[in-house]
Amino acid sequence: MRKRATAKEVAEAAGVSKWTVIRAFTPGASITDASRQKVLKAAEALNYSPNLLARSLATNTTHQVAVFVDDFANPHKLPVLEMLTERLQAEGLLTVLININRHFDHVHALINADQRQFDAVILFGTAFREETLGDRRLGPGFPPMFVLARDSQIHGVPAIACNAELALSEIVDYLFDKGYRRPGFMTGARTLSTALGRRHHYANFWRRKGIEGVIELAAEKYSARAGAEAARSYLSATSPVSRIDVLMCENDILALAAMDVARSEFGLGVPDDLAVVGFDNIELSGAPAYELTSYEQPTDKMVDAIVAMITGERASETIALSGRFVRRLSA
Repeated sequence: MRKRATAKEVAEAAGVSKWTVIRAFTPGASITDASRQKVLKAAEALNYSPNLLARSLATNTTHQVAVFVDDFANPHKLPVLEMLTERLQAEGLLTVLININRHFDHVHALINADQRQFDAVILFGTAFREETLGDRRLGPGFPPMFVLARDSQIHGVPAIACNAELALSEIVDYLFDKGYRRPGFMTGARTLSTALGRRHHYANFWRRKGIEGVIELAAEKYSARAGAEAARSYLSATSPVSRIDVLMCENDILALAAMDVARSEFGLGVPDDLAVVGFDNIELSGAPAYELTSYEQPTDKMVDAIVAMITGERASETIALSGRFVRRLSA
């Protein structure tokens, strides 16, 4: 294998000190343009690139960001991850994806993040409780944390999310004006649902319309299978005259699964017999087979905001951004 060129070799070729070479590759470091050009010319000739590991030891930064995810069945996750990693990489930050599961929980992930000296941790679509931070296995400090795409339940940890209250207010106003009066709501995994706030706001806005007792359908996961099972269980156990007339789902994949079950297994028309509304506005929601009414999160703005906080270009604070209500044929 080709031997890696060193900073010392570049310094000798450029006729400068080793520290001048280090400054030439350190953003914001004090160095004259003439010295920088000498170093860059020598570095190019030797095919030299700085050792980021060595630099991290010197600067106490690794230019790496950990992203914790525990919900991979939701198709909304992949395009957001694509956008997030692209923006972080544009800032010179490497993304490390950590799968939170029954074998590797938040405490293990935080220990790992601390040991690897990540510059920041993003909790993306993952439920996290403040008491986790008190686990005795954790050291005295860990990287700055941010919550993306849901509310933060941790004091001092900023959340960058869609404004759920504003979104559900607009959705319920629309459904009420359309004449629906027997609302239902399908939740995903309860540990995750609490941090979304959508179920709470949905019931609260219907209450303000004079309608109490929103029927709840519980899916165990944010997956098509779980959504189908929840819809099937409810429709099988409820007589047609007693059923809800509109179902709001916590995300689109649950809504699409509910539509499939209602149509294919129970012969229901959507929206004539049962209207369905989702959240996220994934690409499949606009397909002619579904035409799902949904609410689109402001993903672009959310990702821009969290990257700006991590890079220090914006103060770290909890923000709720407005999305867009997409009206289609399902409701």
